[in-house]
Formats: sequence, C-alpha cells, structure tokens
Amino acid sequence: MKLAILSCSPKCYSTRRLLEAARHRGATAKVLNTLKFAIDLEQGEPDLYYRSKHLSEYDAILPRIGASITYFGTAVVRQFEQMDTFSACSSAGISNSRDKLRSLQILSRHQIGIPQTTFVRDRKDILPAIERVGGAPVIIKLLEGTQGVGVILAESVKVAEAIIETLQSTRQNVLVQRFVSESKGRDIRAFVVGDRIVAAMRRVAVGTEFRSNVHRGGQTESVELEPAYAETAVRAAQIMGLRVAGVDMLEGKDGPQVMEVNSSPGLEGIETCSNLDIAGAVIDYMIAQVDFPEVDVRQRLTVSSGYGVTEIHIRDGSEFVGKTIDESGLAEQDINVLTLYRGTTVIPNPRLKRTLEPNDRLLCFGKLEAMRGMVPARVRKQRRPKIKTLPASAQQIQQEISNH
Repeated sequence: MKLAILSCSPKCYSTRRLLEAARHRGATAKVLNTLKFAIDLEQGEPDLYYRSKHLSEYDAILPRIGASITYFGTAVVRQFEQMDTFSACSSAGISNSRDKLRSLQILSRHQIGIPQTTFVRDRKDILPAIERVGGAPVIIKLLEGTQGVGVILAESVKVAEAIIETLQSTRQNVLVQRFVSESKGRDIRAFVVGDRIVAAMRRVAVGTEFRSNVHRGGQTESVELEPAYAETAVRAAQIMGLRVAGVDMLEGKDGPQVMEVNSSPGLEGIETCSNLDIAGAVIDYMIAQVDFPEVDVRQRLTVSSGYGVTEIHIRDGSEFVGKTIDESGLAEQDINVLTLYRGTTVIPNPRLKRTLEPNDRLLCFGKLEAMRGMVPARVRKQRRPKIKTLPASAQQIQQEISNH
C-alpha cells in the first residue's frame, strides 16, 4: 500500500506514530503538507499537483486536517475521492464533524443521545432558548472551537445572556447546550476504527476546571466501555461518514450523550493511557479496506436518466406490512432495496425473504416514476396544542355535553 498522510504538522506525535506504524507494516508512506497541493480540474480527469509537480498515484490517504484549513483541506480530500483513492475519512464527514451545529443536526435525526441544544441569532430568542434547555447553568459553545477553546460554562441566566450577546456582537455563532450536571468535569473519548472501538478513556478535569480536555490538563484513565456506549460511538462515527474518529460522550443519567465526533483525533493521550498501538490499528484497517474507496452513491446512481435513490417509509397500516420484500413486488417494478433501517438496526442488502414491519425505512434505487407512487405525499406535521387537565367538575360537564 502506498499511503499519503495529509498533515501540516509532520513532527507532531500523531503524524509521527502513523508514519512509523505504516512503515513498520511494510507500507510506502509519506507525509504530505495539505497546503502544498494544487487542484486541477478538466473534463473527465480530476488531478492533483504537489509542490507544483504532478502527484504520483497513491492507494490511500489518511487526512489530518486542522480546523484552520478545513475548507481547503476537505477540497483536497474530495479531489482524492474523485480520483478513486481510499480515504480513512470522507471529505463530507470531515466537514460535518468540524461544524458542531451541523454534526448535532445530523445526529438528531437518528437514535443517538445528544445534550439538548439550541441555536439562536435574535436577541429576543436568547432567554426562551436558555429555558428550553433547562435553564442555568448552561454550556455556551463556539461552532468551530477545538481542544476546549470556545466552551464556556455560564452559571446564571444573566451571565449566559451577556456572554451570548458579546460573542454575537463579534459575529461569532454560538450554541446553547444543556449542562449535564451528573457528568460535570468528566467525559469519555472512544476511538473508533471501522466498526469497532479500539480504545477508550475517561477524561477528568482538574480542580475547578469543568473542561476535561487533555490540553486543559485533564487526567485520563483507560476504561472498558459498556455496550450502549460502544454502540453509540460506532454508530455516531458511521453516521458522520468517518471510518476513523474520536467520539466524545458524556455519561448522562439516561445513557451516553454525544458531544462531538472528531475527524482528526489525537493519539498521544489515548495511546499513553491505554498502552495500546492505536496507530497500528488504524493502518491495519486501512490495509484491509484500501480496495474500497469512498463512493458518492447519489452521484453515481443518479446519472442514469429516470433512475434515482429515495427512502420509502413503511407506515403502520401500509399494504406492505407483513409481506416479504419479494412479495412486495418491488423487484417487478425495477426497484432494488439497498438498505433496510429498523429502529436503531441497519440491515444492508436485506434478503428477499425478510418480512417488512411498520416504520421500516427502505433505501431504494430504481425508476423514479415507479417509486414516486410509493412515497406518501408530504403532510405538514400539525403541532398538538398543549391542553391543560380540566378540573373534575368541568370534565363531568364536558362529558355530559359529549353524551348529548
């Protein structure tokens, strides 16, 4: 395997360890400065130049894209993807994870625990937003802060309001997040490689500091994750489109609460804490997966005229409930089921004899005209008014009126 590690910091611990692990396994590896690339575009031939010279062919890349160069860095990764080069993390995954609001928006659609969060711009919305997340104390976060920078604990509503107004006055976008008090000063970092956890550590803040980041002096201890935490971390990384990720979770009373999914997790803290070869696990995974580069499914499947990808929701009472995929008649209409989503379970390439259940979601590829009739018309969700319980006497009167 010929591997390019994209990094602007060749001497940092993580880059050195990944390079060492790759070479130890017989791979040809080189660190390439992300900012030294030039992206060339012409019909049918996406190409790259490095330090003004045509880039030789690489089997795989391992992006270590810093927050300050996210836009250009993800553009370089995206170019490698268009050239069918395997990447440990997709360009979309890096972009999504780097924006705290976007990442939480994506995770909120799935059954992934996250702290209650709100995002506002109008000054009049600040106080109602703080109330909706449970009131003070609250956490205030900059959208693109890293290593604990831009994370503030506001002990009172007045302080929170002042901080938010100050940050907004400097054109900073901020999130207001519920303070998970039972997890104060502690969090868990799970290191995900592929579909498994290779190591996990608990980070504990020191003294009066509430941020547990290692860069903030937080102490670490190796932990064995409970199944719920391991499953949440792996699913969060997969949903974000990251094959290698650090998933930060709070230990809430209702289970794991994902704070952040990091596309360039540091290795020093977790390798020192766990005494495991994490860099080696990353390289081993890449060697095993190098023949399967990231594919933009919609880009590839929707180029055929009249064909596309859509999601079909099997609602309760649907004619498909109780039928197998084979009996549903989808195949006869030139519709292929790629993936079946059932609750938190993902069933890729489901067999034709699998019986469909209420609330199943089918990711399908086929003729758009055939699928159009199977997708229910969008109905605006009516918000149910909050109705107060009537006093007993009033309830009796209401019942009498109904009887007549």
